[in-house]
Amino acid sequence: MAHSPITPLRRAVSPGSRAGSPYTVLVVMCAGYFLVLLDVTIVNVALPAIGSAQGTDVGGLQWVVDGYALALASLMLTSGTAGDRYGHKRVVLTGLAVFGLGSLGCGLAPDVPVLVAARVVQGLGAALLLPGTLAIIGRAFPDSAERARAIGVWAGIGSLALPAGPLLGGALTDGLGWRAIFLVNVPIVLLALVWSAAVVRESRGEHAPPLDLPGLLLGGLTLLATTYAFIEGGRSGAASPGVVAAAAVAVAALAGLAVVELRRGDDTAMIPPSLLRRPAFAVANTAAGVMNLCTLGTLFLLTLFLQSVQHRSALAAGVALLPLFTPLAVFALLGGRITSRIGSRAPAVTGLLVAAAGLALLTRADAHSGPGLLVPAFLLWGIGCGLLTPAVVAAAIAAVPGERSGLASAVNNTARQTGGAIGIAVAGAIAGLPTDPADFLRGFHTVTLGSAVLYTATAVLCTCLLGERSSAGRGNP
Repeated sequence: MAHSPITPLRRAVSPGSRAGSPYTVLVVMCAGYFLVLLDVTIVNVALPAIGSAQGTDVGGLQWVVDGYALALASLMLTSGTAGDRYGHKRVVLTGLAVFGLGSLGCGLAPDVPVLVAARVVQGLGAALLLPGTLAIIGRAFPDSAERARAIGVWAGIGSLALPAGPLLGGALTDGLGWRAIFLVNVPIVLLALVWSAAVVRESRGEHAPPLDLPGLLLGGLTLLATTYAFIEGGRSGAASPGVVAAAAVAVAALAGLAVVELRRGDDTAMIPPSLLRRPAFAVANTAAGVMNLCTLGTLFLLTLFLQSVQHRSALAAGVALLPLFTPLAVFALLGGRITSRIGSRAPAVTGLLVAAAGLALLTRADAHSGPGLLVPAFLLWGIGCGLLTPAVVAAAIAAVPGERSGLASAVNNTARQTGGAIGIAVAGAIAGLPTDPADFLRGFHTVTLGSAVLYTATAVLCTCLLGERSSAGRGNP
């Protein structure tokens, strides 16, 4: 009997397909997770090269970064439900394929609009891929102790993507050009796609709720309109008709989202309303959003500062950022142990205040600042965020009933991605491009000082509303 060319692929994604070793599954899922996080940071050091080659302004560069972040934030919650409903293997394979196509499109893009569109495709693939990797690892390791160790490996590999992004991005940009930071994904994705199809067994939830498509569309529209208003406000002024219209759309979409989610109720809403009424859950996700709003917004300007104001190469800028990303990765792992012992409040508050001190130091940075200022600032900033990240995740999970822990983690991740997308838009609108270094530095200092103040205010909020122990209040309103 003749077989069609897609018969092997159909067999690979069928529920009865043969599974590989759990550790083989772990390796290939970690590879996919690594790529997703790598593309959060790898692009930043290539921004000056992209701007020079494509002749775009700061708004264009913001969309290059935010195209990925917006798609990732908008689809994150829904993709987890899609995996439960349609099968995590199918969703992960689809995510890998979409991410690979987006990477190829970015590498071949002839202009900025096409590059931004390809970045959106990349982000959609990443959003499909990210929640499914953890779900598949959980199914591959039924023993709780082995599962915990496997998840630790998964988290550690993800942490390595943070310092690897600027370093690899700088080396590829200087050596092969900015397109290489995207094209390098393609062969890795192809290998991961074939390998995943061969070794991962299909799995799905037994009672998966239907997809919340109205919530998905209204949430995405809210985030898109908000980001557009900030980016275009920086270009044409806050009172321009396009910015006013975008702000009105954002408010209307947010109001519509609230109405839709309240009507759907806890069982089918994308974000169950009852969870948002829990103060500890709300403040944990607020802190997560603030963390990325300040971190990714400042990082967007920082890479422009290092290359366009201090005239470093892309690789030198990537090396200069290692004191920021290396402790962030290391302390994210250590912070998890600290949080498990003493609870979320102390690490979260300490992390926010330490990061605020690092950002405050950057208000003194100028064209001649060297390691004596930058290294302590980056170390404090990175250590603070490393302590904060596991603390806010643990606090969000501890604030809800045990059976909603997966959803709590997904909401926390979405809050971080949403904060990052808006932070990039706000920071770029304030500082603009460094064509006038003095004017850019004033904007850069405004962003760093504002971030330090916002971190400090969030620390006060966490002090008041987070429980002393990460397990405190689980399941309580």
